[in-house]
This record gives sequence, structure tokens and C-alpha cells, in this order.
Amino acid sequence: MTPLYIVGKLTVGTFMKYGYLPRVDGLSNVPRTGGAILAANHLSVADQLFLGSVVDRQVHYWAKEEYFHLPGLKGKAMSGLMHGLGTIPVHREGGRAALNALDDAVPVLKSGELVGIFPEGTRSPDGRLYRGRTGVSWLAIRAGVPVVPIGILGTEKIQPKGHTIPRLGYLGRSGVTIKFGVPMDFSHRGDDMSTLRAITGEILTEIQKLSGQEYTGRYAPRPAPATSY
Repeated sequence: MTPLYIVGKLTVGTFMKYGYLPRVDGLSNVPRTGGAILAANHLSVADQLFLGSVVDRQVHYWAKEEYFHLPGLKGKAMSGLMHGLGTIPVHREGGRAALNALDDAVPVLKSGELVGIFPEGTRSPDGRLYRGRTGVSWLAIRAGVPVVPIGILGTEKIQPKGHTIPRLGYLGRSGVTIKFGVPMDFSHRGDDMSTLRAITGEILTEIQKLSGQEYTGRYAPRPAPATSY
């Protein structure tokens, strides 16, 4: 773990874990060593905070590239924070720029680190589980690492859309549950588009089993601008 990540773990992570008391099932399914993708449903901005608070290892996420290039002293501080947390910059225009962000995650995974991803591509607008995008399967095949499916429940109450910080009224009674499934190995599979779509479907099926959400089979509408890759 980087020093900044350790500080965040001891402060924000401790607050999220012991303040909101999330229920955690199957945490032993997260590999103790080696690269792996943590693939979860996405209900709230707080999802990253809760995952980071309960997983002992550092989890790398993407963040919009603008955070790395803000002006002035505040910009330098933010850039240092992003680098210190091991954040992977992503262009928000999509297309080749978004694929470059996936490329940047490959060496992180191959070096034995964890990368967190929300296959739906954005937060669910209504609590249902939406169709996954193939970036998660492409990354698993390219990096040669397992995927740990995760079901998250209740975080939309803690930090609903429009709230910049988690609600304090749920301290000690959040009802948040995080379920980690058995790692999925796709090392024997191909990387053609039909196979990537099939793998993504398998990952979403496992996430749905863990979260218990209704599955729509459609892509979630992306807000403008998008909130996550």
C-alpha cells in the first residue's frame, strides 16, 4: 500500500467500517496475494469507500483525468492525492481514450495488485442491475487474472445521488451488506467479442445472485458527464 492509501485506510476506511458497520460475507474469496479484479454492482459513490474499508489490500480505481490537471496549489495537491492513492486516470470522452484507461490497468494487475470495476459503467438509476460492458472481461483476459464478483446492498441510502458525503444519520445502523463471490477464472477463454460478451454475462449473473437485484438486460443510461467508467 502507498503511504497515502494507508492514511486513508486508517481514517476514512476506519470511519466507514466501524461507523456504518457493514455486514460482510465471503471476504476470504478475495485473494491474499496476486492480481485480481473486484467486479461489483454500482448503487452509490459510497460503494468505493465501503469496498476499500473492508478489503485488507489496496484497491485501485479509475478517476476522471481532470483531477490530475487542476490548476494552482489545489490542483497539485489533488494530483498528488490521485497518484498517492494509485488512481488510474481515465478520459471521459469514451472511445479509444476509454480503452487506454483499460490498457493502463493491465500492468497494475500484472504487478499483483487489485483493481475495482463496476461493469454496469455507471450507477444504477433505479436500484436494478443493468447489463455489463465488456471492459471487465477484456481486462481479465488481457491481464490473466481472476474476477471476484461482488454484490453490494444498501449503499444508495447512505450516499444517494446528489449527496457529496455519506449521511451520518445511518451510523451504526446502515444495513449495508457486501457479499464476495468465488473468484472466476477465464484464463482458458478467447478474446473475440462474442466470447467477451458471454464472459461479461456470466460475471453479471454471479453479481445478481449476490445482490439479489432485478436484472434488466439493458445498458444503464449514462449521465452527462459519466460518473465512472
